[in-house]
Amino acid sequence: MARKLPNIVITGTPGVGKTTHAEQVAQNLGFKHISVNQIVKDEGFHEGKDEELGSWIVDEDKLLDYLEATSLSETGGYILDFHACELFPERWIDLVIVLRCDSTVLYDRLTARGYKDRKLEENMDSEIMQVLLEEARESYKEEIVVELKSENTDDVEANVERIEQWVEQWKKNQEQSANA
Repeated sequence: MARKLPNIVITGTPGVGKTTHAEQVAQNLGFKHISVNQIVKDEGFHEGKDEELGSWIVDEDKLLDYLEATSLSETGGYILDFHACELFPERWIDLVIVLRCDSTVLYDRLTARGYKDRKLEENMDSEIMQVLLEEARESYKEEIVVELKSENTDDVEANVERIEQWVEQWKKNQEQSANA
């Protein structure tokens, strides 16, 4: 049975606006926003913290088992907000949004968050080298991976509107396929 609503991953380097986008899209469309980092932390789906980077070492098996137990794969209507996307099975995902940001804007955002040394350098390198965009392109069909600029509130508003339009078109396409 086909899902009634699509599932969307919003990914990108920390500081590009993933949570802001995910919360707005979820609220506007009545979707469920899943902050993957929060689940990892709250449910203990990690193997401790990488102290140098200040991030959780994710237990992907536990995380995926937990997400599989939701209605995500059957009903859809989920926005997954995470700094990576390649771990989510392709069958779960209908759209991957990779948010990108100018490196000077991102640097200012990350230093304002208190990122230092290796963590700052690793995230800046990741953005400059398009690591998350390449991971998305390697993990999913080309037509479902969309790169969007996220540097200011105008970008956020335009991106949210674009995602909402995409969802409406997805629903129409599903309806046409069901009636064919």
